[in-house]
Amino acid sequence: MAKDMTLLWGSGSAPCWRVMIALEEKNLQGYNHKLLSFDKMEHKSQEVLDINPRGQLPSFKHGDNIVNESYAACFYLESQFKSQGNRLIPDSPAEQALTYQRMFEGLALYEKVGGVIYYEYYVPEEERHDSALKRNKEALVTELKLWEGYLKKLGSGSYLAGKSFSLADVTVFPTVAYLFRFGLSAERYPVLGEYYALLKDRPSIKASWPPHWLENTKGQDTLKEI
Repeated sequence: MAKDMTLLWGSGSAPCWRVMIALEEKNLQGYNHKLLSFDKMEHKSQEVLDINPRGQLPSFKHGDNIVNESYAACFYLESQFKSQGNRLIPDSPAEQALTYQRMFEGLALYEKVGGVIYYEYYVPEEERHDSALKRNKEALVTELKLWEGYLKKLGSGSYLAGKSFSLADVTVFPTVAYLFRFGLSAERYPVLGEYYALLKDRPSIKASWPPHWLENTKGQDTLKEI
């Protein structure tokens, strides 16, 4: 079945990583995939546009079915291969509700992380203001405190929706990994640090770890003061 799947992806892209973790969790190794370069603008190539008119990665196709939005692709894989690999949506109504809640709250975390890490990338130099970046950093601090609280309430060794790894972890962990890749202090955010340590060696996550992170393990210090 995996042979009918094609994934066009970029290294270090959290949305791409979400889909790759889901594929690993569902034992769908062996799918067709191609690593493209954002620096070379390969995500705007005709090859991508044929699958994804937005010219974005990931671009994912299963047979004739195209599912490019990362959350949608993760839901699709769990739905189509429910009995294969690891179950990613809990049966318990309480855990299922929390899975969905944390998944979609994860988009707010992703947005606020990007507002700090990529501020200079997305905002033209003449439009940058120290006050705007300061607001972005303050918004990120507020967001991080929320997630510290969520995990602390669940207790040590918990995943985002309880004791089972779920789609919430599939979709949010790449953002958490970004936080620590860019210098977030595990001493200042110990519960998030514990969560990161719990998941980083999970087989599905190790198998899909961004290649350029493996080549350069140092990371950056953009978030060290957050």
